[in-house]
Amino acid sequence: MNYSQEVAKKIIPTGINSLVDAFEVSCEAHQDKVAFSCLGHEMTFSKLDDLSNRFAHYLINKLHLKTGDRIALQLPNINQYAVAVWGIWRAGMVTVNTNPMYTPRELVHQYNDSQAQVLIVLDTLLPVVTRVLAKTSIKHVISVNLSDLVSPLTERSDSNVTPFSSVLLAKPETAISVPIKMNSLAALQYTGGTTGPSKGAMLSHGNLYCGHVMGRESVLVNVSNAPEILIAVLPVYHVFGFTQNIIGSVLQGGMSVMIPDPRNVESIIQAMKTHPFTNMAGVNTLLSGLMAHPEFDEIDFSNITGVIVGGTALVKEIGNAWERRTNTKIYEGYGLSETCSNCCCNRPESAEIGTVGPSLNYQEIKLIDGVGRVVDEGERGEICIRGPNIMQGYWRNPEATSEAINTDGWFKTGDVGVLNERGHLKIVDRIKDMIIVSGFNVYPNEIEAVIYGHSNIVECAVIGVDDEATGEAIKLYVVSDSDKLTKEDIIQFCRAELTAYKVPKKIIFKDDLPKSPAGKILRRELRALSDNVSGES
Repeated sequence: MNYSQEVAKKIIPTGINSLVDAFEVSCEAHQDKVAFSCLGHEMTFSKLDDLSNRFAHYLINKLHLKTGDRIALQLPNINQYAVAVWGIWRAGMVTVNTNPMYTPRELVHQYNDSQAQVLIVLDTLLPVVTRVLAKTSIKHVISVNLSDLVSPLTERSDSNVTPFSSVLLAKPETAISVPIKMNSLAALQYTGGTTGPSKGAMLSHGNLYCGHVMGRESVLVNVSNAPEILIAVLPVYHVFGFTQNIIGSVLQGGMSVMIPDPRNVESIIQAMKTHPFTNMAGVNTLLSGLMAHPEFDEIDFSNITGVIVGGTALVKEIGNAWERRTNTKIYEGYGLSETCSNCCCNRPESAEIGTVGPSLNYQEIKLIDGVGRVVDEGERGEICIRGPNIMQGYWRNPEATSEAINTDGWFKTGDVGVLNERGHLKIVDRIKDMIIVSGFNVYPNEIEAVIYGHSNIVECAVIGVDDEATGEAIKLYVVSDSDKLTKEDIIQFCRAELTAYKVPKKIIFKDDLPKSPAGKILRRELRALSDNVSGES
């Protein structure tokens, strides 16, 4: 038995054999409590239990899907997301979280790589989705309307699309029961890479359950006696929001206030004023946007003792302003899709500004040099994690899996850090050229591959640069064979193929780009050039 299996045995209670078992225990214990609230509509645990069971029934008995089939979700933060996810898991199937902002090109890759057979999508996104369905493995489409759970369920029909409200009409006489285990695959969480297209991190029921327990037992931020209420502003298709609100809050008997549009600061402020919330998670841009709202200081923060911040390094000025104005603490953390969003986090008893805190309980961390040797305290090294929260591997990609996880179970993150004498980790660099824009991972190779599709681009390279609003911004260097090509032309070209946060913010035209003797474009030299040249835009 390896390290992760031994630790998992200590975490997982007897009788809990999957996330579904834990879900059913929580629903029974908290029947009349509100599990989710969205746009003024509340859903109790009893209702979540009932509707998710109906959804599982539909998948098995109407669509005749089988255990392990993949189902893509392309939804914002709404109550229907929770119904669908827990229904998928009760049916023994696998969720594929999909960014609603993805372009057709990005959607085709993720649908086909995951081999998803069913797509659950917000009805306003159907015009984009229908353009690509013929190129994908999708066989069934279920459309979701924001009012589905607000109005009485009714039968609606469409020749190509099944409305979510119709799916939930049939109520099975008994609870759906499918034999699944902790090592059964629960989710494919797609994450980019420095080479090639994005990869699906395979997260099992055990990975996600253990990650939930590890976070809860390590970081006791909510120490008040108030009922747990979370403001769910981080997107739940992202691993952080997914594990916090769709899993963690439900298993803990808490309530998540779902925010469908995180760009609508007004809606977030009103939710925070309406609900006596005890916890929330965020990124720099969210915190600064909230504090800029004229009603921010009217919010009651008396029930909250801390906010967890991740995705990108906390800006000190933003953190200080938040703590001063709310009289609450910020705890910076670090995690990845491959680790169920959990690695390290500061906590009330051991907060240290400028670090992401110590490793979570039940997990090991080490830093290694280029040949795999553990570095000394205070020295830089690649961050390696081992624990029951580490993914099973990358979906249908054994080569990438073997590169990321060694035979002893250590996951190589590709990030560079320093461990101090207190065991607190500081992220200092990235081996990968990943750029983090407002907490979202952006990978240069993907952007460059798109830009090379422009007929007037000869060479290009993408780097990340500091940005006050988004943490980092995408800077593009291009060599063109046309003197008529403009920056706006390139931006418009990118917008057709890339999600908005992946579109370059700064574009520099060059006669040539620095290269190695083998002809490889040297991004490190472009970063040095960018740092030393003022006035570039």
